[in-house]
Order: sequence, then structure tokens, then C-alpha cells
Amino acid sequence: LILVFFLLLYLPTRWMWYWPWLIACSITTFGFYGFDKAQAKNQGARVPEINLHLLSIIGGFIGGWLGRGIFRHKTLHSAFLAVLIVATILHVVIIILILV
Repeated sequence: LILVFFLLLYLPTRWMWYWPWLIACSITTFGFYGFDKAQAKNQGARVPEINLHLLSIIGGFIGGWLGRGIFRHKTLHSAFLAVLIVATILHVVIIILILV
């Protein structure tokens, strides 16, 4: 799913690959947060927490923050806050290195 979003963003624009990657990961992460919240309400099959963490770390941190806030999902879990903070710092450093 991330690859599909990435290619849809990258191929027509030819932006440096990192920006479409962040957007694609964030869209996917946001969707998974929403899906997991819906599944939690309906007592359905859930998205494993490690998957949500990995999506945030590989670039979906913006979608993680948005999903956490908009869906009010995983707001009481300190591990999710910690992972989102670490992922944000990691990608801010990468962005600074790219821009310098």
C-alpha cells in the first residue's frame, strides 16, 4: 500500500524520493490508525501495535500524530507517544540533513 501511494506521488512529480515517501507512509499510517480504531469499536481483528510503531518509524509519523489526534486512538498508551516522538526527531534530523 505504501509503495502504491509512493509511486503515485513520485512518478508524476519526480520530487526527491524522500518527500513522496513521507507522504505515502503518513497516508498509510493514518488509514491504519482509523481502521484499528474502527475495529476496536466493533471488536474486530486489530492491527498489531508493532505494525503501527513500524509505520511511524519508517516515515508515517505525521499520519501517526494525525491518526492519534483525529481518531483519539492510542492516546493513553505511553509507548505510542514515545515511538511518535522518536520517529519525529529521527525524520526531522533526516530532513535537516537533506536541506543542508
